[in-house]
Amino acid sequence: MPKEFFTRTVPFILAFLLLTACQAPQVQQANLTVSVTADGSTHHVSLPAGSTVQDALKAQGLTLSQTDRTTPPTYTVLSNGASIVVTRVGEEFETQQVVIPFDHQELRNESLPAGETRLVQAGQNGLKETTIRHVYENGVETSSSIVSETILQAAVPEIVMVGVQSPFAPVSIPGKLAYLTGGNAWLIEDSTSSRRPLVTSGDLDGNIFSLSPDGKWLLFTRKSTLPAAQQINTLWVVSTSGQAPTPIDLHITNVVHFADWQPGKLYTIAYSTVEPRATAPGWQANNDLFLLAFDGFRPGATFKVMDASSGGIYGWWGTTFAWSPDGKRLAYSRPDGIGEVDLKTGAMNPILNITPLNTHSDWAWTPGLAWGADSQAIYLVTHAPPTGLISPEESPFFDLTGLSLASGANADLVQQTGMFAYPSVSPEVGSAAATSYLIAYLQATFPVQSETSRYRLMVMDQDGANQKVLFPAEGETGLDPQTPVWAPTPLPDGGNFIAVTYQGNLWLIDVVSGQAQQVTGDGLTSQISWR
Repeated sequence: MPKEFFTRTVPFILAFLLLTACQAPQVQQANLTVSVTADGSTHHVSLPAGSTVQDALKAQGLTLSQTDRTTPPTYTVLSNGASIVVTRVGEEFETQQVVIPFDHQELRNESLPAGETRLVQAGQNGLKETTIRHVYENGVETSSSIVSETILQAAVPEIVMVGVQSPFAPVSIPGKLAYLTGGNAWLIEDSTSSRRPLVTSGDLDGNIFSLSPDGKWLLFTRKSTLPAAQQINTLWVVSTSGQAPTPIDLHITNVVHFADWQPGKLYTIAYSTVEPRATAPGWQANNDLFLLAFDGFRPGATFKVMDASSGGIYGWWGTTFAWSPDGKRLAYSRPDGIGEVDLKTGAMNPILNITPLNTHSDWAWTPGLAWGADSQAIYLVTHAPPTGLISPEESPFFDLTGLSLASGANADLVQQTGMFAYPSVSPEVGSAAATSYLIAYLQATFPVQSETSRYRLMVMDQDGANQKVLFPAEGETGLDPQTPVWAPTPLPDGGNFIAVTYQGNLWLIDVVSGQAQQVTGDGLTSQISWR
C-alpha cells in the first residue's frame, strides 16, 4: 500500500480505538422473578429489574381497595425472589340497641328509724343505640370497636331512703327551713323531727338555694348534663307543698353568683349569668341582670334590667346583688365597691368604693353585704388600709362597716373581722314606734390570715353595741365561711334562732340563751334557706 494511505489512515484507527476503550461496558438488564400471594393463591411473576410492588400487582391483574394493604408496601422496589402478600381488608357497621341498667342510690334520712328503708323512686332501665365497626382481613374478623352511641332513653335511678335516725331532740321552729344535703333538697316544717325531701336527683350544685318570701317555692340550681365548658348549670323551682312535688325548669342557664326572689312580688325572680370557660375559675361573668316572672306553673316574661358589662376591676369574677327587705331597692357588690341598681334604667349608682383585694389567684374577693331590716342601712365587709410597706390591694385587714343610706354616713362597727365576715340581719322586733334588729356575722380566729382561717358566729346590736360570741364554744373548731341564716320570726320567749352549717351538719343557735342544737348528722349539709 502506498505510504500516504498509512499516513492518513492510522491516526483515525488509533482515535477510534481510544474512544471505544473509554466508554463504559454495556450491561444488558435481566428480568427478576417474584411471587404474589393474593385471594388464597400464589403466582410467580417475571418483571424487569427495578420494578415495584405496584408493578407486580398490575402485571398480575390485581387491584386494591382503599382499605387493602400489601407486604411490603406498594412503593417498594423489588429484588429477585421477593415475596408479595396482599391482605384484603374489609369493614362492616352494625347497629345494636343496648339496655342501660339503672343505678341504685341511697338517701340517708334521719326521720326514719335506723335500718328502715323506703322506696322513693322506682328504677327504670334506659336504652341506647350503639354502632359497631367490624374489621375483616381476608374474610376473618380481626377487630371490632364502638364508633358511636346515642341515648334513646335515659335510665332512671332507683332511689331508696335508708333510715339513720339520730338521737337529736326535736326542736319546734317557725316557718319552713330548707337545707341542701348530698345534692338533694330537704324541708323542715314546724319541728326538726318532721322532714321530707323536695328534690332527690342528687345534682343540686348549691350555687343558688333560696325559698320564696312566702316559703311556698324553692329556687335552686342543678348541675348541667352537658360538659362544664359548654354549660355550668340550670335554674329550677320546686313547690314546698305536697309529698312528691315536680321540679319546674325555668330554662335559664349558667347562674353562679346570684338568683333570688324579689320581696313583695308574687313571684318575681332576679338573676345574673356567666359564660362557661374551660379555664379557671370556669366562667367569665356577664355582670348582667334580668327579672323573670313566674306564675306558679311555668316561667313567664323576662325583663332585662342591665346589659352585660366588664364589671369593673376583676369583673371577670362577677357581680352579686341583694334585695332590700321591702323589695323596692337592689344593692350590688363587686370586687371594687358596692352601690345600688336603678331598676328602671339599669344604671349602677356607686355608694362606696372599696380597694379590691389582689388574691394572686384565679378567684376574686367580693364584699359580703346585707340590708338593714328597715331597708335604710347596709352592712358590709370593707377592705381596710394596710400597715407598713404592704400595698393597699394586698392588705390582710377587713372591717365590718355600717352605712346609712339616709345620711350617707358610714362607720366601722367591728375591726379585723376577716374577709368572710358575711353579715346577716335579723327581722325587726319591737313595737311599731320602736323597732330594732340584730346583726349576726363571722369573726375570723386569725384575722390577718382570714382567707384560710376558721370563724366564730357573733351577734351585735344594729349600732355595733353588745358584741358577743355565740358559736362554737371556745377551744372548739371554728366554722367554715358562710352566711348565717335567721329564723323568719322571733321565738315565743322573745329570742330567735340562727341556723348555720358546722362540720357538715345543720345547727340551730338560740341568740338569747346561746344554746346550740344539732339537727342533722349525715355530715353532708351545705346550704340553708329559712322563710
